[in-house]
Amino acid sequence: MDPDAPRSRVYRASEAFAQTRGGRWLAIHIAPSLDRALNRATGGKLGAFPGARVAILTAPGRRSGEPRTTPLLYFTEGDTVILIASSYGREKHPAWYFNAVAAETVDFRVGAQGGEYRVAEIADDAERARLLACAAGIFSGYPGYQERAGAAGRTIPVLALTPTSPR
Repeated sequence: MDPDAPRSRVYRASEAFAQTRGGRWLAIHIAPSLDRALNRATGGKLGAFPGARVAILTAPGRRSGEPRTTPLLYFTEGDTVILIASSYGREKHPAWYFNAVAAETVDFRVGAQGGEYRVAEIADDAERARLLACAAGIFSGYPGYQERAGAAGRTIPVLALTPTSPR
């Protein structure tokens, strides 16, 4: 997913809706289950928000060890996958973030494409800021999420996934 690629009118409308109170509620409470089902059924071609490319991240639960799947927006830089742990700008980091950083490897898939990846957190502030700015190209709501999270004293983590074997 290229953050600089033009977005369709349908995607822009979907993105605008996602930033409303009702759209945010849908994104938090309904879209994850819908995205998991649609991803399986359509090979990653359709999701809860039209035009959004959603991937499925599977990581072992840090306490239970049981696989946990989470649909996420993403973008790539070469073979590296970038994930933003925004949690919709809420006060706490999302559970998937803790599971991913605790795991040695995760499974990352877009439809049938993907595989095993290593997880690294972007700690350098300048690089994190650059990647967050790029993320705004795939979802214009990220700056608002940053503002809300910052007001709550939270810094939004950015993760880089690299394939464990050449693709």
